[in-house]
Amino acid sequence: MRRALQLAALASGHTSPNPLVGAVLLDRQDVLVGEGFHARAGAPHAEVMALAQAGERARGGTLVVTLEPCCHHGRTPPCSDAVIRAGIGRVVIAMGDPNPRVNGGGIAALRAAGVQVISGVCSAEARELNAAFLHRMATGRPLGILKWAMGIDGRIALTNGASQWISGPAARQWVHGLRRRCDAVIVGGGTVRADDPLLTSRGQRQPEPLRVVLSRSLDLPTEARLWDQCAAPTLVAHGVEAPPRARFKLDELGVERLLLPNCTPTALLQALAQRGCNQVLWECGPVLAAAALGDGCVQRIAAVIAPKVMGGTPARTPVGDLGFTAMSQVPSWRSQDPHKLGSDLLWELNQR
Repeated sequence: MRRALQLAALASGHTSPNPLVGAVLLDRQDVLVGEGFHARAGAPHAEVMALAQAGERARGGTLVVTLEPCCHHGRTPPCSDAVIRAGIGRVVIAMGDPNPRVNGGGIAALRAAGVQVISGVCSAEARELNAAFLHRMATGRPLGILKWAMGIDGRIALTNGASQWISGPAARQWVHGLRRRCDAVIVGGGTVRADDPLLTSRGQRQPEPLRVVLSRSLDLPTEARLWDQCAAPTLVAHGVEAPPRARFKLDELGVERLLLPNCTPTALLQALAQRGCNQVLWECGPVLAAAALGDGCVQRIAAVIAPKVMGGTPARTPVGDLGFTAMSQVPSWRSQDPHKLGSDLLWELNQR
């Protein structure tokens, strides 16, 4: 099963809206005869790849798969049918598929055909691997990661607004890899105006993640690297108060717009989930970061801490006012052990 999980992880960032799935196939003598993983939406599923590699050696064997085989017609036929036709004797599953079109149906179909099914093997590892997919299935929104870089004194910019570069090359390379694992990268209008970001994985992923700007009134610069979509697509979400002239300008530039009657992080993530996003990265300023946290749109935090004392009053910090008036109101996050990125420190936290 751990080999199947390794295979599944090879497609990290490429399978949305589908989950990550890996499969290993053993013959009657428990000899490895096939393996596979789901590479991208629309491509063959992991079970089908493993069965094709094994051929007739699959008959009577054991299929080890990280997720319950599907039992519905989508872009590909049901995997449960393929497993049954191949004459597999036993299927070992890490976890069930919460997709309403499956949700136990694949296991039921296998057992009805006389296939022995064992489930729950390495389930914790499998759930962590597909945390984003599971979150979207449960909430109807992508899993949100909030990332920032700051000095040791908590500042994200100097008093004049300068912020490039707080972190070093190793940390910036890590961020490019983080973007690769996300379906969309979100900023607000203030970040576009201040930093003119590119927001790509620098070629680590093709296609690049969707670049999203959430700007209620479309107070945006007429020139920005985000408007050049040769490198990656850009979506600008805005509210009803955005003036017609600003809307027309984006249309003229060929930038896709999304009107959100309720222009909030929650509404944006619901729209991105409908577009097939499992995981998004918030790389925004403090006001939008506070709004995303307040709306429950952040499940993980990635804080890069540089060994720099930047100073300044008032403080330029990663998150704006969250409205807390007592420490008892402040939630605790579950911390992972910090680790080094060159001269910087990466501290990752998960929602409890």
